[in-house]
Amino acid sequence: MDPFSAEGELLNIHNAFHSGQYQNVIDFDTAALSPENQLPARVLKLRAQIALGQTKEVLSAVSSEEDTPDLAATKALAQQAAGNTDAALELAQELAENYPENATVQALAGTVLQAHGNSEEALALLSKHQGNLEAVALIVQIHLQQNRTDLALKEVQAAKRWAQDSLLVNLAESWVGMRVGGEKYQSAFYVYEELASAPSTSAALSIVGQAVAELHLGRLPEAEAALTAALEQYPDNTELIANTIVLNVLAGKLTGDLEARLQQVQPSHALLTEIREKSEFFDAAAAKYSPKVSS
Repeated sequence: MDPFSAEGELLNIHNAFHSGQYQNVIDFDTAALSPENQLPARVLKLRAQIALGQTKEVLSAVSSEEDTPDLAATKALAQQAAGNTDAALELAQELAENYPENATVQALAGTVLQAHGNSEEALALLSKHQGNLEAVALIVQIHLQQNRTDLALKEVQAAKRWAQDSLLVNLAESWVGMRVGGEKYQSAFYVYEELASAPSTSAALSIVGQAVAELHLGRLPEAEAALTAALEQYPDNTELIANTIVLNVLAGKLTGDLEARLQQVQPSHALLTEIREKSEFFDAAAAKYSPKVSS
């Protein structure tokens, strides 16, 4: 097989994964890929399974291959998604210490570290990347979570100098745009609208992006219509569920059923973690004040 064709095929798998076409990634025929591309393609297939909630199958598939850093990192991500968070963190930290230059370790162990709130540890690992666009995207996400929009924007601008047309860079730019606000909300909306027009793009991904932009633009009915229709088609898509929860909160609607569904699909989802933390903070604050009844 032509090496350039093989490289292009791997890029197609990457783009399919990052545009949310998880089943297409799993169904890709990778038999003709060069030996050096076989492992990256296999990791993407396993990650697509994790994204579809097939964590048990992934853990079973990689259980005896922890000597391969890429597959060990995949195991850590699967453990995290399955709710076995302590084991995931321990494995991610071990991989970050021993294989910090490995691109898969950077992206997947970095994801696990950030999921545990270890932002500085994750950034220290991700900063070692050499042209790893997934590392760039995760760095941008972390800076946005830290409310450091300036650093996120700087990271995107630097990446655009060497990966102008990358799907991940375009997505990262739209994330920053939605944090900057103003006219950038509409620009972000257009990014996802363009994604939606691409036949290879997941409708779920583009709808989530467009709906979030609609929320920022104050167009709640449009966002609700899009998310409701998408959930009927993709009932187990975690980002659709999570953003519908946010929409319902803004609209003053109940979210219990949706939270239960998200708990079933991905118990370690960041939104659920945040809801639990906020609930615990409220209970702790409320406990300090007991009603006083005068006799």
